[in-house]
Amino acid sequence: MATTEAATAREAITATVQQYIDGASSGDAAKLKDAFHPDAWMFGSVGGQRMDMPITQMIDLVVEQPLGSGGAYEARITSIEQEGDAATVRLEETGAWGSVSFVDFFSLAQIDGSWKIVGKTFAHTGGELPGT
Repeated sequence: MATTEAATAREAITATVQQYIDGASSGDAAKLKDAFHPDAWMFGSVGGQRMDMPITQMIDLVVEQPLGSGGAYEARITSIEQEGDAATVRLEETGAWGSVSFVDFFSLAQIDGSWKIVGKTFAHTGGELPGT
């Protein structure tokens, strides 16, 4: 029974992160808003510039410039850790805006039966942002 519950939770967590991937790639605000808790924040830096902001601001930026706009965007979940109603996910993104790479760390919580990303921390691992 516990194995079935864990598999179901893992599928739901993966589906939530896939909503982020699909929304960020195409600039789909509805998918991003579905994946994130409305009070979530993002933390990270690119080229020494802090990009700490409420998730609503990140969504606006991604809608303006979808990560997949360069045609090379790929994302891959490399780990999922889950205990009860808390989880973390590591996601590797390459080809954002054509050449930028990130490693994302998502914190998720199961709230009212639904998994939501409650925080995103990222590391810029390669490439330069468009216009820099």
